This record gives sequence, structure tokens and C-alpha cells, in this order.
Amino acid sequence: MQYLIDQARVFPARAAAHDVSLGAPAQSQQPRAMFISCSDARVVPALITAARPGDLFELRTYGGVIPPYDPEGPTGESRTIEYAVDELVVSDIIVCGHSYCEVVTAALHDHLTAAGIDGPGEGLTPLTGDLTAAGHWHVLAQLDALSNHPSVVHRLADRSLHLHAWFHEIETGATLQYVPRASSFLPL
Repeated sequence: MQYLIDQARVFPARAAAHDVSLGAPAQSQQPRAMFISCSDARVVPALITAARPGDLFELRTYGGVIPPYDPEGPTGESRTIEYAVDELVVSDIIVCGHSYCEVVTAALHDHLTAAGIDGPGEGLTPLTGDLTAAGHWHVLAQLDALSNHPSVVHRLADRSLHLHAWFHEIETGATLQYVPRASSFLPL
């Protein structure tokens, strides 16, 4: 904890060294994009994108999960999405998954167990390719959930909002994007 305290104490000096203005805040924020990702500490959206303060409006959840929209019980996630889309009027939303995601690994293990593939005593472990494919599928599933939020639907219809699916490989530092024409994730 002391390291974090020490870094917080010297933040103004680090900001000045990187030419980050800490002057009076603007009347409103105008982020370049919304970035939805897992809360995993190894995934750092600002580091991945070299974003400066104010560039990204972030939503980080366990597994980057976007709950289905429910008008009867709005969630913190849905309200955050609505704020970004309706109030901040972001033009782009990036949904970014990552390798070695515990949520994806657990879901894949549950799926294999339910299919009888990973039964007691079998000790099967998903292959790296299986985990990668499951991670890619998970990102696309979250993108689908996002695209069903009413504020998003409206902005997609008038083409003032663009959705992007990314996958960050923790082990290499590479980030891939989903390319619909290729039906696969390819390097940015």
C-alpha cells in the first residue's frame, strides 16, 4: 500500500513531467470514447491506448460483463452506459476482453463439465486455443448485450455511435479488433 500512497503523493510532479494539465477542470468532460473492460488489474485501458486524462470514459466490471437491459431494475452498468451515450454523447464504445480472464475460464470449465467432457477424474484442461476462442466469443456476447440497450439502439440507428470489440493479449501486449468481414479478431 505504501507504494500507492507514495505514487499518489508525487502525481502532480509526474503529470507535469508528461505535460498533463491539472488546471481548472473544463465545464464538462468530452471523452474520445467509452471503454468497457474487465476489472482485472492486469488490464489498464489508459496504458493500452496511451489515453490522457479525459480521453476515456471507463466502465470496468467483473469479466467486462454487461448485464442485459432491464427497465424494471436498472443497474449501475446500464446507467453508466446511458450517461456516456446520452449525456456525454461518445461516438465510440470499445468492449475489450482479455486473455487469461477468470470469468471466461470458469464459464468454459462449466460448459465442458455440463457437456460431460470434463467429468470427475478426467482432469481435462481447456487448451489455449479453446480459451482464446471462448474469450473472443465472450467479448462478442458483451457487445450484443450492449447493442440492446435502448440508448445505444437509438444512436446505432442514426449512425452516430460505433461499437468496437477488442481483445487484449496480456502475455504479448497485443490488442486485436474484431473484423466482421473476416469474422475474426485481427491485430489493430
